Amino acid sequence: MVPAKPTVKEKIAYALGDAAAGGITWKVMSIAFPLFFTNIFGLTVVDTATLMLVARLFDVVTDPIMGAIADRTQSRWGTYRPWLIFGAIPFGLIFALLLFTPDFSMAGKRVWAYTLYLLMMAIYTAVNVPYGSLLGVMTDDDDEKNKFSSFRMVGAYAMGFVTLLSFPYLQKLVGGSEAHQYAVLGAVLGGIAAAMTLACGLMTRERLKPVRAEKFSAKPFVDLVKNKPWVYLTLTGICSNFFNGFRYAVAGYLFTYCLGGDVTFNRLIINYTVFMTFGEVTCMIFGGLSPAFTKWAGSKKKAFSLASLICLVTSVGFFFIPMDASYIWLMIAVVVLTSVGIGFYSPLLWSMYADVADYATQKNGTSSTGLIFSSGTMAQKFGSAISGALLTLLLGAVGFSSGSDADGQAVVTIAEGCLPAVQKMIWSIFSIIPACIAALMMLLVKIYPIKK
Repeated sequence: MVPAKPTVKEKIAYALGDAAAGGITWKVMSIAFPLFFTNIFGLTVVDTATLMLVARLFDVVTDPIMGAIADRTQSRWGTYRPWLIFGAIPFGLIFALLLFTPDFSMAGKRVWAYTLYLLMMAIYTAVNVPYGSLLGVMTDDDDEKNKFSSFRMVGAYAMGFVTLLSFPYLQKLVGGSEAHQYAVLGAVLGGIAAAMTLACGLMTRERLKPVRAEKFSAKPFVDLVKNKPWVYLTLTGICSNFFNGFRYAVAGYLFTYCLGGDVTFNRLIINYTVFMTFGEVTCMIFGGLSPAFTKWAGSKKKAFSLASLICLVTSVGFFFIPMDASYIWLMIAVVVLTSVGIGFYSPLLWSMYADVADYATQKNGTSSTGLIFSSGTMAQKFGSAISGALLTLLLGAVGFSSGSDADGQAVVTIAEGCLPAVQKMIWSIFSIIPACIAALMMLLVKIYPIKK
């Protein structure tokens, strides 16, 4: 018998889903993949940009379709949970294969990377869209939805903290070439992500029955485009992922080309993953405080705007820090402050999607929960696609290039005299560009019409 009220155990189980997707797979894909593909796997800057752009824009189409399919699923496990239960193993396996560098020619590497990346985006969609939609059917209590969203964000950031902090130490433990290290860690992390996803599917419950539109039609998609709250919130979601996408994707280049590599203090290794870990633990803490912050602010809109303002101010501040490893602790302090804002607004975004889903059901008479929540992952992928692609193209425009030699080994070069321009571009991508995006987020939330 399904408990009438969600338990803490179930909230923890729900958090495991985003710990796997957001805390492991997406975190590694966001922070490590651009540097991995150019400096380790051996793709060119153009190949890397095209790969990330095409594969993720492909999902802009597949995410809404997956949402519509999920809404119409009927099984003994419910509407959305079976996608997590049966998608868990393929999810972890494909992720592991994507971090493996085969001993292929340049053409073979392109085929491998594009095929695996497209498969990864497809399975991520098949698992994560139903996962997000679960929030709409586990409870109809708005406070409970906020709590589930907070647990979700804490789970994602806590696992992101563990993943990023342990990454350089696990690399050292594995040993061998960097390609070997990434392959082994891909297998380990993929296995953990599969187990967490499966546990989430088995341990959560669907208490509400969606009002189904049994036949497929274009009407839900037309209704979606006409849904003004959805339009503004989706644009906000895309911007929030631009903000994070640029910062995470460029962090590896920032350490390699601006700070001269890893920074060490006694036995503490601060590389680009550990650097962003300080932000992860901050997001975890303040994600948990998001419901209290929202009550203090008086509404979700005001809380989101204040959180975005924190991100804007601190991002501008980072730009003026000297580009020197001796200022690493000041850099970390600013990253922590920026992450306070991110921690506050991240749970709010998913709670606001639940509000949009309720609004759509009242207006249209049928549930489109899966379709609406699919736009959350669509925004995530679209934001990451554009930021990842623009990152490599912007670096290429100022003299950075990469590829593979005749033996299939990765080769990176910076045109003569272009290092200062590359460094300045990297610094701006981590600070000024995100600041502009935070300002746009504030504008979009201001005109978002639902006043909860």
